[in-house]
Amino acid sequence: MDMKSERAWYAVQTYSGFESAAKRNIENRVVSMGMSDVIFNVLVPEITRMEKNKKGEPKEVVEKPYPGYVFIDMIVTDESWFMVRNTPSVTGFLGSSGGGAKPVPIPEDEMGQVLKMCGISIEKKFDGVVGGTVRINTGSFSGQEGIIDAIDTQKGTVKVSVYVFGRPSTTEFAFEEVTVL
Repeated sequence: MDMKSERAWYAVQTYSGFESAAKRNIENRVVSMGMSDVIFNVLVPEITRMEKNKKGEPKEVVEKPYPGYVFIDMIVTDESWFMVRNTPSVTGFLGSSGGGAKPVPIPEDEMGQVLKMCGISIEKKFDGVVGGTVRINTGSFSGQEGIIDAIDTQKGTVKVSVYVFGRPSTTEFAFEEVTVL
């Protein structure tokens, strides 16, 4: 049975306190088994904050907001799925009911919040290029075409030059609000 699917983030359950060991084991197996083409990132979310110790001196505290979980950016194939779930310290995939059931990816917006909390920004994909043409799908410019002036993949926005009363005016739109022509 072939389980090829798209690249996505998945949550893997581990023994609590063994998240870093599971991450290290998975990363070592990715290298030794040559799976870097299907497993891209392994993440144990951590938040660093300052706290005062007993003497009142500031000290850095590292907190794991998701104890017992490791997040993996991967394409699920029979081989990658088998390798990850048979890694020492891993107890299974979150969202997999067992019996060979394929794991369920974490929704993009939820994983975006996890990455943002860890200070990691994900770039959004956009097919347009500066100087290219787009059609605006929403708002008062809906149906109008414009020229792309700038693309910001971090924010997921595009600046488009549109003509208002015969003069060019630059307006910012989210990627979802325009269609590349």
